[in-house]
Amino acid sequence: MLGPVILAASRSDKMRRFVSAAPGTKQVVARFIAGESVDDVVPIVQELSDRGLEVTLDVVGEDITTVEQSYAARDAYLELIGRLKELGLGERAEMSVKLSMFGQSLENGHELALANVRPVVAAAAEIGTTVTLDAEDHTTLDSMFAIHEELRKDFPQTGCVIQAYLFRTEDDARRLAANGSRVRIVKGAYKEPASVAIQDKPEIDKAYVRIMKILMDGEGYPMIGSHDPRLIAVGQELARRAGRKLDEYEFQMLYGIRSDEQHRLAAEGHRMRVYTAYGTDWYGYFMRRLAEKPANLLFFVRSILTKG
Repeated sequence: MLGPVILAASRSDKMRRFVSAAPGTKQVVARFIAGESVDDVVPIVQELSDRGLEVTLDVVGEDITTVEQSYAARDAYLELIGRLKELGLGERAEMSVKLSMFGQSLENGHELALANVRPVVAAAAEIGTTVTLDAEDHTTLDSMFAIHEELRKDFPQTGCVIQAYLFRTEDDARRLAANGSRVRIVKGAYKEPASVAIQDKPEIDKAYVRIMKILMDGEGYPMIGSHDPRLIAVGQELARRAGRKLDEYEFQMLYGIRSDEQHRLAAEGHRMRVYTAYGTDWYGYFMRRLAEKPANLLFFVRSILTKG
């Protein structure tokens, strides 16, 4: 019941100011956000890589309002790619981007977002890595999938994300699996109406399993984004039944969550990628992490009370 309330708060400027000023916020944010700058995050990428983990990097800050901000987002990713190139980390780290950050919600936003993301995808390809387009709320998905399809003409390794709680997703998964796409499946972390999304958690889990099977049986590259041990075990079994080798799919988890499990999967030979976010505009990302798991919210509240 708390999840929808927290997701609503993620859009509130008043709540943003309150959370940012709370005494315990910095401690909790540091658990999920790897730093504020590329200088902060590069050593973490190196450390994770040295431990056998791969990384996908997200420069947080999707709530932009101007074209100039969309250019700044593009340039932030280009700076990141330049640093990864210098350190030879291209093959261990990819990028995740939210097209809203590239101007998707602005006037002529579809064309603007495509124009901004293309040079990022091209630069990533030059250093031996790729980009995954993150899924946002359901109103943005047709545009995201169209941009994904366009980018794959020149950069076929470009990935995208699908969300198990949306009614449309099984059809999207079949289409993407058939055309050989790299696809990350997640449960979904936006407040969506009952007209477009499953509201019952057990039913979302069942949908997640059905979609995993579609992806594992398809021609693409599945990326299982989950911390749920049951879903991870099911993913392993579905991969085995589909005859997939360990390098033909991967697991993904968030930075700061279930690190022991991340290392265990990597030690077993699985590809394990850590979704690592950084940047100064962390509020929306942080609130979605709280909404996903009650334990995260309790951790935050305890931190405020002990620091106050």
